[in-house]
Amino acid sequence: MRISKSFTIEPDISSYVDETKGQRSASDRVNELLRLAMLQEQYDRLEAEAAEFFSGTPKDRAGTKAFQKASLRTFVGRD
Repeated sequence: MRISKSFTIEPDISSYVDETKGQRSASDRVNELLRLAMLQEQYDRLEAEAAEFFSGTPKDRAGTKAFQKASLRTFVGRD
């Protein structure tokens, strides 16, 4: 279901939509562009979260390395 809304857009955006819509309606093209922008925002947020998660301090990394080393010993079967 579609909802009719009214938004004000800049002239260059309107020109871009008109130039790139092809056989589709301007509304379809705008919806497509907005969906792409929404996905990009989600990817940007996930990238920022990942960067924060993996930017641990050297102390955090020492713990991670110790865990990895213990895990490898388990797989190899050495004590």
